[in-house]
Amino acid sequence: MADPNFSFLLLLPLALLLLLYFIVRPRPTTVPIKNRHIFITGGSSGIGLALAHLAASEGAKVSILALPDDKLEEAKNYIQLSSGIDIAVFAADVRDYDAISKVVEVAGPIDVLIVNQGVFVAKELEKQGLDEVRFMVDVNLMGSFNMIKAALPGMKDRKDRGPGSIALMSSQAGQVGIYGYTAYSASKFGLRGLAEALQQEVIVDDIHVSLIFPPATDTPGLTKETKTRPQLTSTIVETSGIMKAEEVAKKALDGIKSASFIVPCNFVGLLLSIASAGLSPNRSFNMAFMEVVSGGIIRIVALGFQWNWYTSILKWHGQKQRT
Repeated sequence: MADPNFSFLLLLPLALLLLLYFIVRPRPTTVPIKNRHIFITGGSSGIGLALAHLAASEGAKVSILALPDDKLEEAKNYIQLSSGIDIAVFAADVRDYDAISKVVEVAGPIDVLIVNQGVFVAKELEKQGLDEVRFMVDVNLMGSFNMIKAALPGMKDRKDRGPGSIALMSSQAGQVGIYGYTAYSASKFGLRGLAEALQQEVIVDDIHVSLIFPPATDTPGLTKETKTRPQLTSTIVETSGIMKAEEVAKKALDGIKSASFIVPCNFVGLLLSIASAGLSPNRSFNMAFMEVVSGGIIRIVALGFQWNWYTSILKWHGQKQRT
């Protein structure tokens, strides 16, 4: 005869899954990619270029936007030569709302908007000029507001085109503050508030927001940044490992297609997503179940990371004072 206590324990997770089935919002859906217009900012290099190449290879109509330089035409030629697919390119600064609005008008109705542009200068706040702080906030955060605001009316007016998507490229530094990334983390944390509130505003328009959290990624920007960033920043960032742009692009596009709100890109990112879930929406019953069941354990792991980081910081400063 079965132990009634054992049977009760088995019923608990099933009851939790049933509860989550009824309360998880927004509901699960998928965002088609083939034959749809995907517009990618920061699309001339790094993750943006990898996303443009991947989306084009999956049959999407792709437009990329970047600053006016030779990289735009190089990106267009690279995708055309490697895939035989032609893409549209636009030159503008995301900090210039009027210029962005004109680009969106010319580009035509957007089905999937990927706000991918980003800049970072790793430096302790005490040593960082306010011009550098403003630059990161203007490009990473205000540039995202500009792009979304310009594209949103056309995205809302789409008729019989199926679910749309607005994806924001944040960073694991947008889930946890990192030494030397004071301004960068602030700009990327801001994207989360934008995304959570925006999803509530556009859900009735069948537009689904995704927030992507890549770790350090092997891009030209990272190569440039690692030459000048503080040693402690490198020590902390490297605990999450480095991914290739193509790997991040695949994770990101899969997340967009599944309409996932939070899109982690590696195992550490998954842990950070659970640890920082808070009041964010979640379409996946399974992921919601993991958040509920493992939240306490992940918090212990998170505190372990913090212990390691703060130990390294204090040790480094102690050695510096003795020399």
